[in-house]
Amino acid sequence: MTTATDVIPPVTTTGHGAPGSRGSRRVRGIRYALLILFAALVLMPLYVLVVTSLKPSSDVDPSSAWGLPHALSAEGWRSAWDTLAPPLWRSVVLAVSVAVLSAILGAMNGFVFAKWRFPGSHIVFTAFLFGMFIPYQAVMIPLQGMMIGVESQLPWFTGIVKLIVVHTIFGIPICALIFRNYYATAVPTEILEAARVDGAGMLRVFWSVVLPVSAPAFVVTMIWQFTSAWNDFLFALFLTTRQNGPVTYALNELAGGQNPDYPSIMAGVLIASLPTLLVYIALGRYFIGGLMSGSVK
Repeated sequence: MTTATDVIPPVTTTGHGAPGSRGSRRVRGIRYALLILFAALVLMPLYVLVVTSLKPSSDVDPSSAWGLPHALSAEGWRSAWDTLAPPLWRSVVLAVSVAVLSAILGAMNGFVFAKWRFPGSHIVFTAFLFGMFIPYQAVMIPLQGMMIGVESQLPWFTGIVKLIVVHTIFGIPICALIFRNYYATAVPTEILEAARVDGAGMLRVFWSVVLPVSAPAFVVTMIWQFTSAWNDFLFALFLTTRQNGPVTYALNELAGGQNPDYPSIMAGVLIASLPTLLVYIALGRYFIGGLMSGSVK
């Protein structure tokens, strides 16, 4: 009579995959070395920015760009802040307004396209998506002419107000796509049908049933639109001036000229990049979670 030990041979482990083995430690060491190498490559430009911004203008030289400053100086930071402070706050107003308005309009359109079928809905949705693939450069000249015409009739329609309208309109397609995909997979149709049976109309269903579960999609679209509006330079160049433009316009002015002040330029780049960096540090995990939510039922 045979036993289980006679039929099934004992399992033997080699040194390659066993936890704590030499092979496992070697693979882990290679992985960490590659991560450190990639992190160093990514952080090298940041190191140059920080080091140069803390040097006095007389200490800046291409041959010593990697060297630490002989004496710390905050003059570059003061000069950059004095130049960028007003447009920086204009950019805050721009980015926050665009993020909120685009997310709200995208949620409404995404809900309609996901849950309310009407004749030609697929054609209309395709037309919405077509707006995502039109290069901004292709419409910039006619857009500028149209905005000049509107500004002649509405004198207050200048600067940041103009950019808020343009960025909100151009952000509707991507926001509508994100919300449409989220509502199509993450919001059961049965809940909406139950609300309609109880007598709720379209707006009531959207306000009382759909919006309370839309936080992940709102996080994604608002971070996306905030970053897009904050980093934009093309619209700012065509539609605003130095006196009423965002921080990217002022940063370009700061970096121009025949005798650039490199400490101020580097400090200005860091100041202009800080808000988006803080947004991703604070909400980065919610951004990834929002992208994944609604991907499966």
